[in-house]
Amino acid sequence: MLEMRDVSRTVDGEVHLADISFTFEAGRFYTILGRTGAGKTSLMRALMGLMPLDRGQVLLDGTDITAVPVWERKMAMVYQQFINYPHLNVLDNVAFPLRRQGVGKAEARNRAREFIELVGLGDLVDRRPAQLSGGQQQRVALARALAKEASTLMLDEPLVNLDYKLREQLREQFPKIIERNRDSIILYATTEPREAMQLGDEIIVMHEGRIIDAGKPDEMFLRPRNIIVAELMGEPPISSFRGEVRDGAVHLAGGLWIEGAGRTLPEPGEYLIGIRPEDVHVGGTLAARVSMSEISGSETITHLILPFGDLLMLSQGVSIHEPDDRMNIGFAAADLYFFDLDGNLVSAPDREARD
Repeated sequence: MLEMRDVSRTVDGEVHLADISFTFEAGRFYTILGRTGAGKTSLMRALMGLMPLDRGQVLLDGTDITAVPVWERKMAMVYQQFINYPHLNVLDNVAFPLRRQGVGKAEARNRAREFIELVGLGDLVDRRPAQLSGGQQQRVALARALAKEASTLMLDEPLVNLDYKLREQLREQFPKIIERNRDSIILYATTEPREAMQLGDEIIVMHEGRIIDAGKPDEMFLRPRNIIVAELMGEPPISSFRGEVRDGAVHLAGGLWIEGAGRTLPEPGEYLIGIRPEDVHVGGTLAARVSMSEISGSETITHLILPFGDLLMLSQGVSIHEPDDRMNIGFAAADLYFFDLDGNLVSAPDREARD
């Protein structure tokens, strides 16, 4: 068990971590989701002992390790930018930390080969880093961290610099990685909600140096604690706009309104309202103007302008609309998220009841 208690760190007036308290349990895979600069890397560096703390403690199995140097912690970390030893071949790069731990040369090399095979580089063991592509070098760094079989393994956006196909291949291999490290704590930082939901047992959402929500992926997607979490737990992100609940309907700017049929609406009053792009459809009573369209694989993301705000619409297939094209769109009250004006969740769609 790894624990952070009231951990804070500010550098030159910039908050890196703010009052972080969290317990990481052995045998679990945590994905840390947040925008660039949210504090994901700082959290990992604090756990590793690479960042001095202004206050707070880091404990391992109840023992305070805040002052323990990084080389004495049984932890491993892989950064976005791969770091390999240029004078060593792939096999010796991966075996190097094992040799430092006192493992015999033959055993270290055998264990290294296992993890090199796991990341798909089994036929490149004799090459040096300069003879590898960027993606291959990143996989060497990943294999080296895995080979240490550390009690805590931290992966700081390790796939971000790889091409799409390779990223998908490595994601598919993560169940094997988890199995090999099933007694370890694994932390995986990412800016991508799909990656976070695909890989982790639990998602930790960070924003401006704070943990603002944590839980199981499906629960956090269905019932985000606040509008920031809702925006982060979706790709493309949720759209939001102001509205008022009254007389059994949702009233929007421009004299527009949505019937409340099929949904128990919150108490009358003003709300910040959210709708996910996949729940917006062509055809309805709301007149919209297109600002742009973009293709994402086999889907189209259309950016729309309406009197009450801007919306995103996600549709299957390729369907390009030109800027300033006009269309009618719609969405159901049953699909709306209601947040108070401070951004905290008041009411979410009842997806289970509808399923």
